[in-house]
Amino acid sequence: MGTSVKPYNETGKKEEVAKMFDNIAHSYDFLNHFFSLGIDILWRKKAIRILKKESPQMVLDVATGTADFAMEAVRMNLGATKIIGVDISEGMLDVGRKKIKEKGWDSIIELRKGDSEHLPFEDNYFDGFTVAFGVRNFENLEKGMGEMRRVLKPGALGIVLEFSKPSSFPLKQIFNLYFKRIMPGVGKLVSKDKRAYEYLPESVQAFPDGEAFLDVMKKVGYRETRSIKLTGGIATIYLGRK
Repeated sequence: MGTSVKPYNETGKKEEVAKMFDNIAHSYDFLNHFFSLGIDILWRKKAIRILKKESPQMVLDVATGTADFAMEAVRMNLGATKIIGVDISEGMLDVGRKKIKEKGWDSIIELRKGDSEHLPFEDNYFDGFTVAFGVRNFENLEKGMGEMRRVLKPGALGIVLEFSKPSSFPLKQIFNLYFKRIMPGVGKLVSKDKRAYEYLPESVQAFPDGEAFLDVMKKVGYRETRSIKLTGGIATIYLGRK
């Protein structure tokens, strides 16, 4: 199970997502914070506070992009001895590595090119995983969620932060206007890849959020699944244990 929405409709979703993020890597951080009005930083902090209670030592950050989540975790003293970030876009990882080097956090955060559906780690390896705004880009959602569960230690917590679709007036209307009209226009100006910022709102619309996503988590074996709506349902934190 995955979403059929793709950035360019030329090849497989996986290849296209990698190409798209390579294209927009140089402007991604700026646009990400701009589009969420900086609220994405608060959402990440909330997710990290939840994980911190687990006292994880080895943490996996899937679809790490430019390593924003991993770096925020270090900033907030998550306490992990190692955070390994994995992403399919080398362009995004290059930006992330520069940011990590500037902070001198190379010994804690390691970035690797990798695919969420074929993680290069043994079973029962991590004390927790995070994935922020990445699962809707998976080619096969069930396979990706199952693979992340495989590398978790028994009882360990997985945390997914993802955009969702607010359903109440007037937030729903404002969200749709912002996402479908304003975002693609600004994205095109700054990133020079018009299609990328049309794809991003389309991928949110196509993503099975709320209960539907919890059903996917349960289906591949997560237990104690639950969700926390953020900012009126614009985003959601999903939790599940192995």
